[in-house]
Amino acid sequence: MSAPKEAPFDPRADQVRQFTVGRDDDGVRLDRWFKRHLPQIGFATVSRWARTGQVRIDGKRADPADRVATGQVIRVPPGGVEPASSGPRARKPLTEDQLALADSMVIHRDRSAIVLNKPPGLATQGGSGTFEHVDGLLDAYAHDGPRPRLVHRLDKDTSGVLLVAATPGSAAYFSKRFSGRSARKIYWALVVGIPDIKDGLIELPLSKQPGTGGEKMMVDESGEGQPARTRYRVVDRAGNSAAWVELQPLTGRTHQLRVHMAAIGHPIVGDGKYGGQAAFLTGSISRKMHLHARRLIIDHPDGTPLDITAELPDHFAASMAQLGFDETLGADLAEAPRVPEKEARKTAAKAHSKQYRKERRGERRKRSEAPAANRKPTGQRSAAPGPHAGKPAGKTPGKPGAKPAGKPGAKPGAKSGAKSGTGRPAPSGRPAPRQR
Repeated sequence: MSAPKEAPFDPRADQVRQFTVGRDDDGVRLDRWFKRHLPQIGFATVSRWARTGQVRIDGKRADPADRVATGQVIRVPPGGVEPASSGPRARKPLTEDQLALADSMVIHRDRSAIVLNKPPGLATQGGSGTFEHVDGLLDAYAHDGPRPRLVHRLDKDTSGVLLVAATPGSAAYFSKRFSGRSARKIYWALVVGIPDIKDGLIELPLSKQPGTGGEKMMVDESGEGQPARTRYRVVDRAGNSAAWVELQPLTGRTHQLRVHMAAIGHPIVGDGKYGGQAAFLTGSISRKMHLHARRLIIDHPDGTPLDITAELPDHFAASMAQLGFDETLGADLAEAPRVPEKEARKTAAKAHSKQYRKERRGERRKRSEAPAANRKPTGQRSAAPGPHAGKPAGKTPGKPGAKPAGKPGAKPGAKSGAKSGTGRPAPSGRPAPRQR
């Protein structure tokens, strides 16, 4: 027997209503389903209906915390309408230019996903002093349905594939794929110089650089940084001046690709933030950043993987032509081996334990360095300082838990003064990528 069709909703209806759960609502809680589709009915009313057996799923009593499944029928009793404190957010009307820009970015659209080719210079989300952004254009894709939602982001100066979820259900689905690292992202970049290792893996932890308000990242091997891994492959080279590389982030840290390439001595062309003046090539090569999200492969709610490629922006394509690079050579990287879930949980547990021990050491050190007058009597105590006592005066205290001074970011076994692709020795202390 087929499920009944959804009855039109009238807030003042005095009859029982039945709704069929759609694919976008598969797996959501019942109370969340009411908030999405019947927002005039409050949580207290839904809870009361559940206690008295008036709201049912497929004829059975239901709890607000129960999760609904596609095709199930929800029975909603009459009434229950509560005055809303405020209506839905009014959509700001878009100008003709904004509507044209929104339409020009679309490279794929279906009932669950809207894929854009974001131009460089357009921010993904708003912020201090940022008024033009992709998020502000999403109403152009809403029409009469729900407002689309961002599920990941690109830097303002990075161009390429940007996935937008068309419905709340698909937003939850795609977000899980990004957070679970099953989505595969492939970037193209032009970098200064030629990496010595042609197919490598960069593993350098990152953290926010102090004094930048979180606007800039840095390599941090003190134990405080977040793990970050990037695969890269040199596709082609232009003498010793520049290389075309294909990048695959295996983690999703802020500015990860930009920091990693600069850290091994080959900043992305045009990325003055991390490469300084060395990031700009002479001649007619554009000073814009040459980093492009070329391809995205991600599971789709309908079961068929979504595989989208975005064309290069004009400045990137022009630089490729001037340097003599042929786009047809850009075959993507082989898929990186995935870390088993059990191993990933074990790694996360070790990291948490390490951080906890570090915090405990800091607490013990603070107690041991407290003035004696502030300590409570604990019985007989030796006059000699304990193992956690403060260091003698006149010596500069080191950072708790700091490693011995050495080459920052250097890998065990890395050779000092390794030759770079430009024929000059790499600066001392520069981390070296690992050969794949």
